[in-house]
Formats: sequence, C-alpha cells, structure tokens
Amino acid sequence: MANESTAWAFKEWQVVCDALASGRQPILLRKGGIHEGREGFSFAHESFFLFPTRFHAQGDQVREGEVREMPEWQPGERIRITHHAEAEWAVTLTDWAQVSALEPMHIYSEGTVRDRFDWEGKGMAAGSIHVALVRVRELTEPWEFAYEPKFGGCRSWVQVPAPAEGWRERAKPVIDDGRFEEVARELRGLGING
Repeated sequence: MANESTAWAFKEWQVVCDALASGRQPILLRKGGIHEGREGFSFAHESFFLFPTRFHAQGDQVREGEVREMPEWQPGERIRITHHAEAEWAVTLTDWAQVSALEPMHIYSEGTVRDRFDWEGKGMAAGSIHVALVRVRELTEPWEFAYEPKFGGCRSWVQVPAPAEGWRERAKPVIDDGRFEEVARELRGLGING
C-alpha cells in the first residue's frame, strides 16, 4: 500500500503511454508480467500514474505511434511523469470475439493482444485478458524523480515518490466527458462494462 510520501504507478510502454495521453487509447489491456506475484496481475489500484517504460517497445508490437528505441532506464536517470489515470472499471474477458472488437480502441497489434490472451501462467488462465476503461488526466506540472532498480523488472505496479500536493485539482482530462461517455457506451454495446 502506498503511503503519503509515495504513489502507485502503472508501467506501460512509452508508445502506449503516448496513446493514452493523447486520448487515442481509452483502455488498458494487460495479462501480466513475470514478476506479478503468485496471484498474477490484477488492476489492483483504481488511481495511478502512467510510468513510461523503454524496454519491449518494439515496432511490431503496436499498429501506430512513434516507437522510440531507447535502452532500459538506468539508475539515476530522471523519470518524467506527465499523466494520471483512474480505472472506471476493470473486467477479465474470456471471449476472443469481444477482445478482437476492442481493436479500434487501442494501438497494440493483433498479434500482441492474441499472445497476451493465449498466455497462461502466474495464476492467469489461457484464453483471458484484463481490460480497464481508464480516464486519463494530464498533469499541469509534470514531476521527475530518479530511476531506481526497484522500478525495474516485468511487473505492472511500482511505488514512486508522490508528486507535490494539489496536482489532482489542476490535472486536465485528455478527452472530454461527452467523448468518454461515448467510449463507455461503445463498450457496453459490445457487452463489456464493469
């Protein structure tokens, strides 16, 4: 659990963080990483910052977006956090037709999503994937902190130093309420809601 001096961050490829930040992608799809723990991945936190990762960001994993091939973060490098997300809901999908129908709402390649859907391990069954509808907000004052080895590894959640107080009141949604409700309605039309 995070305390007042720390906050939760969700690690995701830089190119996907960019898509979330622009409003292009309003959902997260996740199966989990090697270091998710015995129970496997879950959307354990409703409120979190987006932590851009450099590793695994290969161009064939996404259908669009600027993939910046950069080496893994090194201790002491400065991490810049620019966006916060809140999960409106999260569900586990087991119907590939539903998962496939999400294609217009994300930038992942079909192969990437299919690989995640089919993967089995760490408490996660083959033929399933976690989906969350997220409301992303841009921080008016991004903050930086030094990268530490504890942020590494194939895990989704990390605790990071907390930003300055008052950030939430100043953060601005990347898509307006009308568009966000439209996305939620489209998902309900697919039989997907929390």
